[in-house]
Amino acid sequence: QVQLVESGGGLVQPGGSLRLSCAASGSISSVDAMGWYRQAPGKERELVARITSRGTTNYVDSVKGRFTISIDNRKRTVYLQMNSLKPEDTAVYYCNADLMSYYSVGYVNYWGQGTQVTVSL
Repeated sequence: QVQLVESGGGLVQPGGSLRLSCAASGSISSVDAMGWYRQAPGKERELVARITSRGTTNYVDSVKGRFTISIDNRKRTVYLQMNSLKPEDTAVYYCNADLMSYYSVGYVNYWGQGTQVTVSL
């Protein structure tokens, strides 16, 4: 069984930093891409950042220059370094990954359980 386990959320003041981590575990044979989405109250879930196993990245415009996504393919872990946080970054952040297990044909999309990030005084 494949699982995505997130950590690193919390409460931070505006201008502060947080680092999110998401580790994929289980019978994984290959990682295609991993990323982070977020959902604020009353809003739709949006892509924040995504990275392929080869290191190609893309970011939503609102976080460019402030957030950095990275991946450790050996550990099957994706990180999101969030700097210069703003109150509008407050949301539940979800890890997302396209993974192949030993029991699947092709890549399957998985979601983590979500971690709360709150930016407030």
